[in-house]
Amino acid sequence: MDYKAAGVDIDAGNETVRRIRALARSTFTPGVLSDIGSFGGLFHMGAAGLRDAVLVASADGVGTKLKVAFMAGRHDTVGQDLVNHCVNDILVQGAVPLFFLDYLSTGRLSPDVAASVVDGMSKACRENACALLGGETAEMPGFYADGEYDLAGFIVGAVERDALVNGRGIAAGDVLIGIPSSGLHTNGYSLARRIVFDQLGLGVDAHVAELGCTVAEALLEPHRSYLSMIQPLLASQRIKGMAHITGGGITDNLPRVLPHGTAAEVRLGSWEVPALFRWLQAGGQVPAEDMLRTFNMGVGLILVASPANADALLQELAARGGRQAKVIGAIVPGEGEPAVRYVGTL
Repeated sequence: MDYKAAGVDIDAGNETVRRIRALARSTFTPGVLSDIGSFGGLFHMGAAGLRDAVLVASADGVGTKLKVAFMAGRHDTVGQDLVNHCVNDILVQGAVPLFFLDYLSTGRLSPDVAASVVDGMSKACRENACALLGGETAEMPGFYADGEYDLAGFIVGAVERDALVNGRGIAAGDVLIGIPSSGLHTNGYSLARRIVFDQLGLGVDAHVAELGCTVAEALLEPHRSYLSMIQPLLASQRIKGMAHITGGGITDNLPRVLPHGTAAEVRLGSWEVPALFRWLQAGGQVPAEDMLRTFNMGVGLILVASPANADALLQELAARGGRQAKVIGAIVPGEGEPAVRYVGTL
């Protein structure tokens, strides 16, 4: 018996590295000092041009959205999801990305699938000016079902210390600006899959009239990156806080950036909830409270700013692709830990 007979194909691993090397190199920025295949990725901080740099790091995954990718046989969008999710997570603290690393683990390595995943990651890295510095591809026979894999990403960004967006200046009277999402992003898929595939009995290729597309097209829409829209606004320091609306929805994510003694009053009906969420709610008869705590409901990023800056920020957002950004609520006095209070009906 040899290693290949035990389920690990070293040649397939080498072929995967060969295919992704060019993809990764296409993302390299001036700070990259190493190549794909070295034991550790090297990045020169001087290339960032920062005086008093604070590093901001984050790690995340794609969750059970991967199950939809397996069913559809489409693997490039989940790579975009992974990068954009991580970019947004550090953006809310004012950081811009420097480099990204990925971890792809599977039962039996398919160079074609791995290359497709990395192709999506490299596309998103180029769009975010973020170097795909390296990663790990692990073949683990017997650990995953055939055709399945798991995916995780690790990002490091930087921000000037005096430009950190930390929410400390948030006070009652400040407004909440909601920026639209591009679908489910990467959260709520355990519930969405249960509704679509189990409750409604649909397949990934089924066309949904209410959505004007197939199930796969609706559920695999890539997670939106807000970097190009938000980065030009950071220098003026008019944004007091930002929340990336991921798992837990607005209910659990917005309080993470609010100071003690404040609360957020979110006005339901102040933005148009996309048809996808309405369709899922009806299909699964999901209570409004659960919808708001499971999905982003069409709001992927929330900014907190003073009322005096709101109109100017909305105009600048509109000029950078955020024409549907709206004031969706305000900061109000609170008691104890920050929380979200909903006003109106979904």
